[in-house]
Amino acid sequence: MDFLIQMVGSRPVEIIAVLCGLANVTLIIRRSIWNYPFGFVMVVLYAFIFYEYQLYSDALLQVYFFFMQIYGLANWSQNRTGDGPIVVETLPGRSFALHLAVTAVGWLVLSGLMARYTDASYPFWDGAIAALSVLAQYMLARRWLESWFLWITVDVLAIGLFITKDLAPTAALYGVFLILAIIGLIQRQKASETTPA
Repeated sequence: MDFLIQMVGSRPVEIIAVLCGLANVTLIIRRSIWNYPFGFVMVVLYAFIFYEYQLYSDALLQVYFFFMQIYGLANWSQNRTGDGPIVVETLPGRSFALHLAVTAVGWLVLSGLMARYTDASYPFWDGAIAALSVLAQYMLARRWLESWFLWITVDVLAIGLFITKDLAPTAALYGVFLILAIIGLIQRQKASETTPA
């Protein structure tokens, strides 16, 4: 029981955000379009939570996530198999490397600006999570398998940052996200072998 209290926290806003996050990722793994309602609620709540804790890059990231929820919902709606799940695609290695290079530049610019012009806490650590999440969310909306490698990296980085910032419920949530991302990667790899590109 103590673990559950620690994971979901005591503040209603964080409890709701955690529960919506779990539902969102679980439904993404199942390739269900019904992940999006939970995603919308989660990103709005976490925008407020991260702003309150001076994690400005993560707070801004939630605004991006909100609009990517709209884009992803539209894209997923048009790319479903006959029985409902989305069709999984893969990204060529050269294109993936280019996406990573652009993301690295974005990370350095964002983190530098946050370090110089705000009182951001851990701007480069927070900025790395934000930059990789931007790319991962875009790739997820495009249904690319490689998004799961990025989500695993994001989750590992986020767990450490949120523990450092004493956001134990959110760190616990990202621990669950890490497990779910590994499961998602395995399931998407299987799906990419059985569905057309």
